[in-house]
Amino acid sequence: MNHHSSVKLEDFAKLREIELRMSGGFIPKRAEITFARGDGAWLFDTDGNRFLDFTSSQGIAMLGYSHPDLAAALSKQAETLTSLSSFLYGETRGRFYAKLSEVLPDHLPYAFLLNSGTETIETALKLARITTGRTNLVAASKAFHGRTSGSLALTWNARNLDVFGPLLPGVSHMPYNNVDALQDVVTEETAGVFLEVVQGEGGVNLGTPEFLQAVQQRCRETGALLIADEIQTGIGRTGKWFAIEHHDLKPDILCTAKGLGGGFPIGAVAFGDRVQQHVFVGVHGSTFGGNPLACAAGLAALATYHEHDLIGHSARMGAYLMDALKDALRGIRIVREIRGIGLMIGIELRSRAAPILRALLEEHRILLLNAGPRVLRLLPPLVITRQQADMVVTALTAVLKG
Repeated sequence: MNHHSSVKLEDFAKLREIELRMSGGFIPKRAEITFARGDGAWLFDTDGNRFLDFTSSQGIAMLGYSHPDLAAALSKQAETLTSLSSFLYGETRGRFYAKLSEVLPDHLPYAFLLNSGTETIETALKLARITTGRTNLVAASKAFHGRTSGSLALTWNARNLDVFGPLLPGVSHMPYNNVDALQDVVTEETAGVFLEVVQGEGGVNLGTPEFLQAVQQRCRETGALLIADEIQTGIGRTGKWFAIEHHDLKPDILCTAKGLGGGFPIGAVAFGDRVQQHVFVGVHGSTFGGNPLACAAGLAALATYHEHDLIGHSARMGAYLMDALKDALRGIRIVREIRGIGLMIGIELRSRAAPILRALLEEHRILLLNAGPRVLRLLPPLVITRQQADMVVTALTAVLKG
């Protein structure tokens, strides 16, 4: 008997609604959208309608959609070897490690491959505790580090903690950009401090140079490990390979994912000599981490970023988009502030962001994200053009003016 024969189309629509509510997405008033294909920064639904995506699918599609180099690499790898446990060393993984080492900061020569951003945080958490022999962890107010239990405990969101608690004990939160508070929060009992150089989900908040350097100094004084969460900011999002490069930060551990595979699931934890090598043996693993397809995607993505100067393009286009937004939205009362770096831009509003997102989608077929209830977040693919940037600025101006 076919157990799916009685399922109706409207049942699937209800499931989609549940998905959207669980993930915090908004439900368009008009008919549900089902995307069928993509090309660069464009997405196309099953009816052939075209949408300009300035979300990069939550920051992962840094090369846009259906990039030919990425597609070719995945196709070629699929013809030879698609799966291989991380406990069996693969040739593609070896080549990816070599390419990744060219991108990572010099003081972080070691890496461990995983499948997602939240897995990199869980790994870093374990490394910090086992290296230092301590249990306490510190993150920042408004931080977002993931949705699994350990990373969720580090995330600043009281609603989630109330629903899923009790979570991992020993976690404290320090005020973001508050140097004076560090002395009391980061102590000789702290195993690790998790830090976003630019907070994404928290509102596109930029860490001040003084605060970031002070956190690093306090970690050195107390022996705590500094863990940089570059899951969203890494691989060119801010106009440099990693956001730490803007401030000459030297974290002990760096977590990255999202753009690392050009949209294909892969994550990496990079670390240096302060993470004791002997304690790492046998304490962690990942069945799918560093699988051949993911490493092939990572190789192609890193090569494409290099060959097309997409990191530099991110810096240039980010500056162009920021200037255009500030010029166009100047004087519009609903706009409180425009901030960001590279192609990571937040527009803080005096009212809720959800109606603006709906209007952009339904009236202009433009996809944007929120970052909290009152911030519009722009995370376009690194391959966007000036024409596409201008389209978004024009649409935003029209919607925000009402």
